[in-house]
Amino acid sequence: MEKSAYFKGRLLPYLLLVPQLVITFLFFYWPASQALWQSFLREDAFGLSSDFIGLENYQTLFAQPEYYKSMLTTAVFSSLVAVLSLSIALLFATQADKNLKAAPAFKTFMIWPYAVAPAVAGVLWIFMFHPSLGTLARPLRAMGFDWNPLLNGDHAMALVVMAAVWKQISYNFLFFLAGLQAIPKSVIEAGAIDGAGPMRRFWTIVFPLLSPTTFFLLVVNVVYVFFDTFGIIDAVSGGGPAGATTTMVYKVYADGRLGGDLGGSAAQSVVLMVIVIAMTAIQFRYVERRVQY
Repeated sequence: MEKSAYFKGRLLPYLLLVPQLVITFLFFYWPASQALWQSFLREDAFGLSSDFIGLENYQTLFAQPEYYKSMLTTAVFSSLVAVLSLSIALLFATQADKNLKAAPAFKTFMIWPYAVAPAVAGVLWIFMFHPSLGTLARPLRAMGFDWNPLLNGDHAMALVVMAAVWKQISYNFLFFLAGLQAIPKSVIEAGAIDGAGPMRRFWTIVFPLLSPTTFFLLVVNVVYVFFDTFGIIDAVSGGGPAGATTTMVYKVYADGRLGGDLGGSAAQSVVLMVIVIAMTAIQFRYVERRVQY
């Protein structure tokens, strides 16, 4: 019989929750409320004076063609990063789960990129693929491929996608590997005895049992792409060329910090927050139905 801890005082559970509630309020709810209020104001570049203008910032925002372009760029970027990072991490996790001699070293090398900051990851990739100085750009030019992410928008998008995918694979790999190791081997062996091949066992046994992990990672990766890829985009392309890699989160920074439009930037952050919350709610409403717990 397992022993369980029991506390007589009713106050202790609430005291244990207080630090997390304070952190959540200070770093999420308070900044979100400030951004919401700021989106109704017109402020100078230094934030010293402000005027209440209602929904004018939102009207100006949705009248800009550049904002809809950033939405499309975000949709393409987020789809590519989420699909590639999840699929590649799942492939690596299935290989690491096998009884191989080099499995411990393989797992260690797979985890290392997670410790790299997004901005540093972006710098590493731009060093490798810089059109004139990059170590991997020279072989591309030698093969006759005119690689130039500084001038070609498609090349720049491919570069930021590769950097973002490389940064996120480690995180997904850890959870997929933990999920694979939690699957009873007897279930997989029973499928093999019944004559199911490796691919059939994976799609009919392993992947359905991984659905809770996959759903969790899908939600996390969507949030990662919409918010945490700012450092990569800023270090690799700076939103260029010609706005080809300007996602919604980078446009918030570009218009607010660089352009001095604090009210318009706050309105963009509110719209971005609403979109992410709506996408998360849709995932829990429709995608979670197919999760097999």
